[in-house]
Amino acid sequence: MTVAPEKILLRLHVNGSAVQCAAHPNKTLLEVLREDLNLTGTKHGCEMGHCGACTVLVDDEPVLSCLALAIEAQEHEIRTVEGLADGPKLHPVQQAFAECGAAQCGYCTPGFLMTAAALVERPGVPTNAVIRDAISGNLCRCTGYEKIIEAIALAARRMEEAATHA
Repeated sequence: MTVAPEKILLRLHVNGSAVQCAAHPNKTLLEVLREDLNLTGTKHGCEMGHCGACTVLVDDEPVLSCLALAIEAQEHEIRTVEGLADGPKLHPVQQAFAECGAAQCGYCTPGFLMTAAALVERPGVPTNAVIRDAISGNLCRCTGYEKIIEAIALAARRMEEAATHA
């Protein structure tokens, strides 16, 4: 008979806030975010690291949360799709996705948004080839990806303009 390990106290920094929860040390970051912290924007997809639906940012880099243990994220800044908007003000990628019709069923959208946010928050405007490469780990079964690429490019241009005029 296998005995589950005892729960431990996880101290995480999620979407700008320090949070704590008791969880088994073998739980993935995806499981802790959804089940223990009720941040359900991050989606269960393949749970094998192939689809990108579970993408979150850890220290501003895209991470497949289904493959990361929550215990390993304790000393890092985690941002989920719930942390993209600034109150009622949408993040530029969220605004561009809405304007360009880049979301269809919406299941993959949080992963795309997080991957796109990491890309457009860097200086410069990425080429379509760079955007395609960045989103290559995110799968969508509804779109042809063109509107997603268009939306990311639009968000990047807007962020670059805002940075230039600041």
